[in-house]
Amino acid sequence: MKEKKYVWSMICVYMCYLTHGIQAIILSQNNVNFATQWGFDMGTPDSSAYAAGLAAVSSAVAAVGLGKFISVWIGGEVSDRVGRKKMMIAGAALYVICFAGLMVTGNQTVALVCAFLTGVATSGFWDAAGYPAVQEAYTAAPGAALIGIKFFVSLSGMVYPLFVVKMADAGNWKMNIILPLVMSVVCVVLAVIAPFAYDDQKKEASSGTGKGKDAVAAEIQAAKDRMLVKPNMFIKFLVMFYAFLCMAIMYGAQQYTKSFGLSVCGLTEMQAAGMTSIYTVGSILAVLFWAFMMAKLKWNPLKILLIDSVMTAVALAGVLFIHQVAIIYIAIALLGFFAAGGALQTGLGVVQMFNPGPKGRNTGIYYTFMGAASYTIPVVAGQLTKASGEGSAVYTLMVMLLVFACLAIASSLYLVMQHKKIFGESAL
Repeated sequence: MKEKKYVWSMICVYMCYLTHGIQAIILSQNNVNFATQWGFDMGTPDSSAYAAGLAAVSSAVAAVGLGKFISVWIGGEVSDRVGRKKMMIAGAALYVICFAGLMVTGNQTVALVCAFLTGVATSGFWDAAGYPAVQEAYTAAPGAALIGIKFFVSLSGMVYPLFVVKMADAGNWKMNIILPLVMSVVCVVLAVIAPFAYDDQKKEASSGTGKGKDAVAAEIQAAKDRMLVKPNMFIKFLVMFYAFLCMAIMYGAQQYTKSFGLSVCGLTEMQAAGMTSIYTVGSILAVLFWAFMMAKLKWNPLKILLIDSVMTAVALAGVLFIHQVAIIYIAIALLGFFAAGGALQTGLGVVQMFNPGPKGRNTGIYYTFMGAASYTIPVVAGQLTKASGEGSAVYTLMVMLLVFACLAIASSLYLVMQHKKIFGESAL
């Protein structure tokens, strides 16, 4: 690490993503309560009103994805210009406003606006600044620093579903919103006090020495000098498009495993909530494992993506075709390990490998593809639910995720072959 003081910027980013881990699933985990609060009659599960309420929550989830999609591309450019600190503060402040709005509003339109703005806060501000910030703070192993983000997202994703069930038993579901609201306030405080390496480099550059600007340019040029041939446009597109495939699988599994367990597999409420937690446990174990492989054993991130893609397809096949509780739990754990264990963050490292450039800009483009998936999956889920009911909808969605996993395998194999031509050595 460049200086010990930048540990605080990493703590800030990781705390923000611990909070984001709750934001990512808060709507789906509290879907009935939110629908009831917005005025839908959720008393009869088989009724059209109940399906309309679930579709409304899916619309809110889609609004989060839309906020991510339209903001992250410009967020990366802004982050490179204004620095990381201002973006992290703004994102945290917006989280406070949005969680407060979700807690008190009974108006679906207001809730949709709050959901949309959480997407803007997550990708337009935090993703655009936080992902580059941890790489800049921990230059010795930036890939491991990126996977650390996934660890904290997964940690809250593991605990929060069980917290939701406990609060439901206690008859106080609003605590499910108060918790991330308080955490968001902590994020604001940390963002204010933490120093950021990129911001300090910008100050050096503006002071007339030019050191900060030279250091960034030298890093990019060194990455380009490693290449024997220049990657073509299809390769540059493919490393970005991987974000869509990866996020579609991860987001679909994260949001709809509980519904899949209840409506398709016949699990109880606690067993279904346990699916989400097991999925998250798998992702946490993967984060620790892959961070070790990249930081200590220097595994190529492309090698990790190929393994993740293959095993994700295997896990999804297990979930889809073997409806025994023990097998489902094993498959869900594998799905969490390989689909949600840092694959998205590792893919960003592959982007920087094949297309060296300003980290904020690359993050912005990469996460635009991610945002497209965040918006598309809940829209499709909502339409399927309206057309065929919840059980059929989530099953069809899981089949679609399996197709995406197969596409990810094909993409990873192609990039492995191109890696040999571009860098003169095998990624495996």
